[in-house]
Amino acid sequence: MSSDALRAVVGSGEADLDASAEAFAVLELVVAARLRRRLTVVVDTLGLDHEVRSRWLQAGRAAGIPCVAVLFETPAELCRERNARRDRPVPARALAHQLTRAAAAEGELAAEDWDQVVVERGQETDQPPTTPRNLARAASGASMAKAAGAGATAPKVVLQLSRFPWREDPAGWVRAVALAAAEVGVAGVALMDHLIQIPQVDRAWEPIPEPWVTLGLLAGLDTDLELGTLVSPVTFRPAGIIAKTVATLDVLSGGRAFLGLGAGWWEREHLAFGLPFPPAPERFDRLEATIETVRALWGPGTKAHAGDRVTLPETTAYPRPLRPPSVLVGGSGQRRTLRIAAELADGCNLPSDLDRLDQLVGVLHRHCRAVGRDPDEVAVTVLDVPVVGRDRDDTWRRVERLRGRTPAATYAHRHHAGEPASHVERYRQLAERGVRTVFVALPDLEGPADLERLAPVLDGLRPA
Repeated sequence: MSSDALRAVVGSGEADLDASAEAFAVLELVVAARLRRRLTVVVDTLGLDHEVRSRWLQAGRAAGIPCVAVLFETPAELCRERNARRDRPVPARALAHQLTRAAAAEGELAAEDWDQVVVERGQETDQPPTTPRNLARAASGASMAKAAGAGATAPKVVLQLSRFPWREDPAGWVRAVALAAAEVGVAGVALMDHLIQIPQVDRAWEPIPEPWVTLGLLAGLDTDLELGTLVSPVTFRPAGIIAKTVATLDVLSGGRAFLGLGAGWWEREHLAFGLPFPPAPERFDRLEATIETVRALWGPGTKAHAGDRVTLPETTAYPRPLRPPSVLVGGSGQRRTLRIAAELADGCNLPSDLDRLDQLVGVLHRHCRAVGRDPDEVAVTVLDVPVVGRDRDDTWRRVERLRGRTPAATYAHRHHAGEPASHVERYRQLAERGVRTVFVALPDLEGPADLERLAPVLDGLRPA
């Protein structure tokens, strides 16, 4: 009986420490049931509590079966080294207490009434994994084929970079992640546009690079990745300047730029950088004016522009983009944001939760019809922040590491935690609702190796 395995049975996974009480309650029930039948029982747990050991010893004696204790003597430094490699390390103070208790255990066991005490003084046997890097792709092949279905439509997948644990080599990290994304088949890379790292992603003092400079770096790589932001706030991106920026990126990348725009929402970053943060109505007015301005400056010629929201004495803006980049509006405000997307944008980015998506798409389409526009002209995209595990245990280890104080089940539901096949099925359900692009932001992205977890998802979305 393994206490860790029972945590996976009654909780979210072996690392779900919140499920410990229920796991040990089940363990005690099973131990008692087997002893009543005089069956062999092996209890696999830390076993440092003298009173608990005594209770099991007395139960074994009452059942009339031999009672053996096995003590594994593992060096303290090795314990600390292994603990540091865990997804969710045991706190240092707790580990120190466990090591102290373990050091006293041999003397305690000798004084207890065991039929035999076996002391195992093994050597370090940890070996680096020898599994091929594409094992996850191969192992899930059968379930992928089933989930994909013959001839089913599939959305395009774009990697959204929101956290940047680049350590000593920022440029090398960004390049490596983008190249890995291209290698596994991701269609593009989008960057958040914020001045301070947002609390939904990481701590405020973690790096959040200027996105258009960073996208310029990626434009020089030998890839076909589409490049843009999700999304740039119009509150600190003046319309003419963002038009010039995106046009330059489009030319340098050979026509691969797109522009995500939003009204802006986070007052803190504006105040910290000395920027005004207008009331919401003014920000939405500015969003409308920005879309009109960039389209005017990307158009042919240098003629004056007199539009519904903007008047320009000339539209001399070179270089021109190779083709007008797509303009995507981000946000789910039903009254203003979705109406702006319906009237002026090429696409609208919405949440990936299916129930909420259904409701918002309905509102978006009503706005389209109200302004006389075919709803099919406005592409629906979603931002998805999924926990993608190689298998069930890996999935729940990631949930435990990421969830903080959020209950494991709540965090898992919120981030659609699952193995690749479940994400393939979910993305096909999104496609059935008209979603053309899924922006995927991995909440535990550490480096290029993490993109391998997306490979089975992308493989499963390809036509059989």
